[in-house]
Amino acid sequence: MFGCSEILERLPHRPPFLLLDRVLGVEADRAWGYKNITMNEPQFRGHFPGNPVLPGVLTIESLLQLTWILYFNQGRPRLAGIDRLKFRRQVKPGDRLDLEVQEIESDGEYRRVRVRTQVDGQVASEGVLILCLEESSENRPG
Repeated sequence: MFGCSEILERLPHRPPFLLLDRVLGVEADRAWGYKNITMNEPQFRGHFPGNPVLPGVLTIESLLQLTWILYFNQGRPRLAGIDRLKFRRQVKPGDRLDLEVQEIESDGEYRRVRVRTQVDGQVASEGVLILCLEESSENRPG
């Protein structure tokens, strides 16, 4: 388990675009963590006034940031495609967005990763991301 300082060591992203608060576990083919959704985040000024909802693209970005943790020693994951991603529940300020990514297929530099988010035990989104791992001699930010 690691928090913000360890995440910052592994990701090039910085606030306000750092969308991962804590990593709870990493295994060979899977990682899980969470993002606390707060009203202070800039996207809620316009999405939507009076009814703030986390944009789906930021849910996808939070999952992609978790894949950076999963593949930290293997390369830089780049989004190559999205397969059957469904948004099943709105995510709002005050929610804790639980994140999970699990590799289900590997073919050369490509990976298929099953992704799922939950809020209070309810599935918020699920599907498959297709990633291309870029070779990198140095995967650290900076």
